[in-house]
Amino acid sequence: MISINMKSSADKVKGQGVLSAHDEQVRLVKEIDKYDVEENCKKTCNITHFHTVNFEYFLSLPFLKNKSTTVAYVHFVPATIENNLHLFRPFKEIFYKYLITFYKSMDKLVVVNPYFIDVLCDYGICKDKIAYIPNFVSKDNFYPLVNEEKEKIKKEYNIPLKKFTVLAVGQLQKRKGVLDFINIAKSMPDVEFIWAGSAVFGKMSEGYDEIQQILTENLPSNIHFIGLIDRDKMNRVYNMADIMFLPSYEELFPMSILEAMCVNIPILTRDLDIYNGILFDYYCSAEDNNGFINKIYELKNNSKYYDKMAEKSKEGNMFYSKENVKEMWDKFYIECAKINKERK
Repeated sequence: MISINMKSSADKVKGQGVLSAHDEQVRLVKEIDKYDVEENCKKTCNITHFHTVNFEYFLSLPFLKNKSTTVAYVHFVPATIENNLHLFRPFKEIFYKYLITFYKSMDKLVVVNPYFIDVLCDYGICKDKIAYIPNFVSKDNFYPLVNEEKEKIKKEYNIPLKKFTVLAVGQLQKRKGVLDFINIAKSMPDVEFIWAGSAVFGKMSEGYDEIQQILTENLPSNIHFIGLIDRDKMNRVYNMADIMFLPSYEELFPMSILEAMCVNIPILTRDLDIYNGILFDYYCSAEDNNGFINKIYELKNNSKYYDKMAEKSKEGNMFYSKENVKEMWDKFYIECAKINKERK
């Protein structure tokens, strides 16, 4: 049996996609009989899989290299951090250098979006050590509910039952498109807008003061910021929405998209190149606020178009099935085990 040590500190900050991705991936790999999966254990395993980039993990590498194949999940690169967290410039530059050094020190890297393979290569990382394995969401946790249950949930959150409802999920950061979300909602009073998420990194979150100032104002009654919701309750939140709206300016592969696909509601995102290789035609997109408004109204008023995009979301959910992703992880870890065996 191949032993794997999953190393992560993502649970220290709730409400971030890294934690959701970690939980789903670890749960999935534990279902494969050939692997003995440990979490943050002290013993040396055949494979050590780092889900976060802690400095203590980096310091342990010299002791692991001769005994274990080291793997790191690439959840972010310097470019995606730049507009994510507000950090003191000298510290930011040091952290960027550390991050790339951490990745270069690994035997294998895993990206959740093939777009970032070339990005890592631009940092001088060998393409042969990079594997693409998409994120995954369990249908046991995210699934459609019946209309009666959806109405009950809407009542709990004071959402009018008959109004078209748009949901956005993510941290309260400018790069997530929060300000655009508010401006769009203000111009569409006949549509309900819900944002689930908070500034999980506090004042370090980019645009924190500006966003908090706006949230203290008297926003129109069709805008609802419901805060950070525990993940085991998020299926209910997705089910009270008619569409999932992601106005982010930067992403890798948002877990929220996969979760919304499980509920089979249409997905609307900003027109970003990173989605081309992972979402194909499973979603609709727009370039700016006017485009978003037009798309939302088209989904609201054109039932044929709505049904088409709901079906596309369902197809996306089937494409990123548990079986397909599990097979990719199985093949990947077998390759990692061979590296460890040859090294010994």
